Amino acid sequence: MIKIAVVGDIGAGKSYVAKQFGYPVFDADREVVKLYRENRKCYYKFKKKFPTYITSFPVQKSKLAKAVLHNRKNIKIINKIVHPEIQKKMNKFIKKNKNKRIVVLDIPLLIENNINKKNDVIIFVDAKKKEIGKRLEKRRNINPQIIKKFKKLQLPIEFKKKQSDFTIKNDFKSYNAKKNVKKVMKKILLNV
Repeated sequence: MIKIAVVGDIGAGKSYVAKQFGYPVFDADREVVKLYRENRKCYYKFKKKFPTYITSFPVQKSKLAKAVLHNRKNIKIINKIVHPEIQKKMNKFIKKNKNKRIVVLDIPLLIENNINKKNDVIIFVDAKKKEIGKRLEKRRNINPQIIKKFKKLQLPIEFKKKQSDFTIKNDFKSYNAKKNVKKVMKKILLNV
């Protein structure tokens, strides 16, 4: 099985690019949303750590954001609760798709958390800062202060780019993204 890991800056279009491969995608961000909505075990851990902010189930992302704005170190506490659960979900996803030729992992902090394996193909989604800024402004419930704090948790973009096997330029035009994914897929399949 070939595991393609998609990385890049916040708002670069990683999830969109991941879907263009046409193979099963593990979307960590979507799994985190489900975790907040469905996982009572996580809720109790959050409630214990952040009783001022987390008072009812399901966990509201906005309340966790307030905890992070109150104290930047709270991101690390949230990650310690969330990441093991997401790791379990990713392992289940890989097991479920073990007979697939390729799976795609859309995990924003993949490199930071050493989730990638030696043989994984890492693809960096590159987009212009100006375009990313426009996209983030359009998103609902995006707090610029939270984005800045999350960016501080991430490795520098240039480092991620250097760690990647391929770069896909994303200009947020569907045709170009699909074309760039096809080019990269050809290269990946030639090297297998």
